[in-house]
Amino acid sequence: MEIDFQKSGGLVPPIIQDENNGDVLMLGFMNAHALKETQRLGEVVFFSRSRGKLWKKGESSGHVLRVREIRVDCDADALLVRVEAVGPGVCHEGYRSCFFRALETEAGARVIAERTFLPESVYGREKAQ
Repeated sequence: MEIDFQKSGGLVPPIIQDENNGDVLMLGFMNAHALKETQRLGEVVFFSRSRGKLWKKGESSGHVLRVREIRVDCDADALLVRVEAVGPGVCHEGYRSCFFRALETEAGARVIAERTFLPESVYGREKAQ
């Protein structure tokens, strides 16, 4: 199957989902090389748009995402990656999921989850801020 990387400028969004309970943990981006590395390693590798390079989730935190299944949407331009999340969370702000806020009004959002780890203990002071 051919993934349509060209539709969005060489990238596709993988939705990362916990295989055990269906929670959406995060969203990232992959280019063709990141997808190949993900398949080869069995752990999620993203393409960092800000750094312009590949990064394996957990390379600094140890909170890796072990791939259990990769699904492709009907247009072949998005992925659903079902994972076993190793570690207390995937969000660099210390939450289990990057989706820890609920948008309530145009003016703001409310935190709806508890922190599962202290970011500064994993990433150091600079990254946690």
